[in-house]
Amino acid sequence: MTPDPTLAALRAAAARTLDPQRSVQAALNAMGFVQADPIRSPARAQDLTLMARVPGYRAGDLERLYPTLDAEEDMLPNYGFMPRAVQALLHPREVPPTRLEAAHPDLLPEVRAAVQGREEVHPREVALRLGQGRTVNAWGGQSSATTRALDVLHRRGELRVTRRVGGVRLYGPAPHLLALRGSPLPEPERLRGVVHLLARLYGPLPQASLGYLIGLSHYGLPHLRPQLRAAFRAAVQDDLRSARVDGLTYVWLPEQDPAQAPAPRGVRIVNPFDPLVWDRRRFAHLHGWTYRFEAYTPAPKRQFGYYALPVLHAGRAVGWANLSVQSGQLHTDLGLVPGVRQTGTFTRSLDRELDRWRAFLGAD
Repeated sequence: MTPDPTLAALRAAAARTLDPQRSVQAALNAMGFVQADPIRSPARAQDLTLMARVPGYRAGDLERLYPTLDAEEDMLPNYGFMPRAVQALLHPREVPPTRLEAAHPDLLPEVRAAVQGREEVHPREVALRLGQGRTVNAWGGQSSATTRALDVLHRRGELRVTRRVGGVRLYGPAPHLLALRGSPLPEPERLRGVVHLLARLYGPLPQASLGYLIGLSHYGLPHLRPQLRAAFRAAVQDDLRSARVDGLTYVWLPEQDPAQAPAPRGVRIVNPFDPLVWDRRRFAHLHGWTYRFEAYTPAPKRQFGYYALPVLHAGRAVGWANLSVQSGQLHTDLGLVPGVRQTGTFTRSLDRELDRWRAFLGAD
């Protein structure tokens, strides 16, 4: 009988997500999904996630390389980037009518007509042509109704994001998704593929946390929520390995066996949306303290900082760092949890990691 994994073994197994990849495409293929976030502090989350895995990566490389990559922007548990093979698990997607359509019943047909026959359109072009008003966007801010209409058509698979210009998404036709409407993958393959992708990307993780990710994935598969839940239960019973650790049930795919994970080394600084630290339940259990993302917390109530980045040493989270570039120089505000000492080994490894960040941010 195989003994249950230790916390150290689980930390080591989780840290394998940081294994270096030879290119941006290789990283996207290995991960299957990279979460996006609009906050740039000190860079966008998608760049921070890829920088942690692709040697020599520079801020903005994903946006620059995107037109040449096998990559699409789409929804899974949240919004991000994925290879087309992963996107094929999510389409055809049936999306219920939106509030935008109720408020502007003729808008979607007008936007379809405005983009028909175009290889690429900027949202501003469509807004100028149709002259629609403004509405609340997905981030809680204001955007034009025509931009929201483009988002709806994108989510339904009628359009794809062709590239970004200054962070703004440009849209064009999506013939590969049109083909999937006529010949989709078998539903069981789609559902099992999503469950396995989430388990691989975020695992090993508590079973309850994987269930939470499955629940969030109604964004990617809104019309298959009950079926996705059933596929999750089937995977727990038939496909995933499990063990009780300190009263918490962990699950993982067979190839993620914690007993086979090499011990992680060195200091790594990752972003709040990185798969390594995304699950706060797992973070608290494996590292013994609670990390909070405080960008939306009033400044006087922040404990860690606006965009505090978890700092790991030998796979264990030992503190956090707030990084910024000021006058071309990288500024570091480091915090450590009680009991952690800045040994010579830690300091030297931290310096090497900060050198990587300087190069990434162009502050070297």
